[in-house]
Amino acid sequence: MATIANIWLKIKNRAGDLLADWGLVAIVFLVGLSSFGLGRLSVLETVKEPISIRQAPEGEARGMHVGGLVVASRSGSAYHYPWCPGAETIAPHNRIWFESEAKARAAGYSPARNCKGLE
Repeated sequence: MATIANIWLKIKNRAGDLLADWGLVAIVFLVGLSSFGLGRLSVLETVKEPISIRQAPEGEARGMHVGGLVVASRSGSAYHYPWCPGAETIAPHNRIWFESEAKARAAGYSPARNCKGLE
């Protein structure tokens, strides 16, 4: 008569043999199945509404500069893009607008050093 210990030993040996033969296949199959399941779960997630701008932020409206591409001060020696920090400090009545950098140079102005993008 077989004892419980002998039966357990037979089951353990057969499980070890089976795992050695099919273990890697079972692991690859389970990983693939779980990956597929996770992919399907992501589809079931509720679809979110796309982000859109419906209202402009509040504050002072800033339009395009009508005067030209670059600005300089009548008493200064450098020209700036209108959005550069130096251009914002020029008083409106002292501003001289130029259509291009070449025209500002021809008038004797040089590019501002703190304004990125000027040549």
